[in-house]
Amino acid sequence: MRVYLFIAAVAGGVTWLVTPLVRHLSISLGAVSEVRARDVHTVPTPRMGGVGMLAGFAVALVFASRIPFISGLFVDSHQAWIILAGAVLICLLGVADDLWDLDWMLKLAGQLLISVFVAWGGLQIISLPLGSLITASPTISMAITAFLIVASINAVNFVDGLDALASGIVAIGGIAFAIYSYILARSSPNYASMATLLDVAMVGICIGFILHNWHPAKLFMGDSGSMLLGYLITCASIVMTGHLDPASVNTSVYLPAFMPILLPILVLFLPVLDMCLAIVRRLSKGQSPTHPDRMHLHHRMLRIGHSVQGAVLILWGWAALISFGSITILFFPARYVAIGMIIAGVALTVLTMFPYVVRRMRESKTSHAGRRPPSMRA
Repeated sequence: MRVYLFIAAVAGGVTWLVTPLVRHLSISLGAVSEVRARDVHTVPTPRMGGVGMLAGFAVALVFASRIPFISGLFVDSHQAWIILAGAVLICLLGVADDLWDLDWMLKLAGQLLISVFVAWGGLQIISLPLGSLITASPTISMAITAFLIVASINAVNFVDGLDALASGIVAIGGIAFAIYSYILARSSPNYASMATLLDVAMVGICIGFILHNWHPAKLFMGDSGSMLLGYLITCASIVMTGHLDPASVNTSVYLPAFMPILLPILVLFLPVLDMCLAIVRRLSKGQSPTHPDRMHLHHRMLRIGHSVQGAVLILWGWAALISFGSITILFFPARYVAIGMIIAGVALTVLTMFPYVVRRMRESKTSHAGRRPPSMRA
């Protein structure tokens, strides 16, 4: 565990140190988000923060490859370097979008090409636990892998609308994944785990970036950051679930836990929900799925009266409830997990709706006071 904490510290420290340099680079290159009608920020803010996160992730992997406990992961397989190569490519695509606002079709094509490259390099979902183990053909494995990566990339991109929101949600999901993959790996003689390594490095770069991105943000992650985080969290989940040998895992744990298509959706539930709602909403109006609006979940939170920091913290809470609830059900009796999730869900619902209820009560009192007879107002 200390090794993984060290890797997370390296990733976070490098990201924290490099991000101010990236900020100056963004300003010099003109990668600055101007204030638009749908935006929350009130002053032009540089973006391209994903470059700092990529630097932290790359340095963390290099350090990890030199540590005896986990260096075998890099000797036995080139998977880590394939994932790093894909991270560099997806970040560069995001940088291009941050600089030149690429057409959404061109950006989607780039995401697909990079996802296929990574799948072709060996990061694939080999088996699907659908009732019984189904071994997918190489073509189907590559297609499913590419679809999951592209979907997660865009889900995180959709939810990246408030300072520290997307990085916090991904960090929470990464912590849940890291705990689970670490516990799972301890059952083997050498419990070094590539999934845990990827997760802790990802959590580290998220925390290092949040220190610069907390409201009011000094720098936005931009598409270079949101696409990178969506890519990394899906790679970690595929590494953990895509090559599982069901004979080595108890069936009662295997069936709910190792659904490669389900796990990323559970951990990224809020971004995926926001993305699906946005697509349906825009298509129903005859608009493009990428047409911007102010109807995202975070916009609704602000509209009912939350501050930026308050909305982010509450959405983090919902992300934690879903992420950790989906993981803890594998280790504790379902009824206890359900009770805990219900209690936490009620508390979060109260916090979510509290400003709206208070505002409606005030409006109701004002309305009643305005309708009282003149004799009663005196």
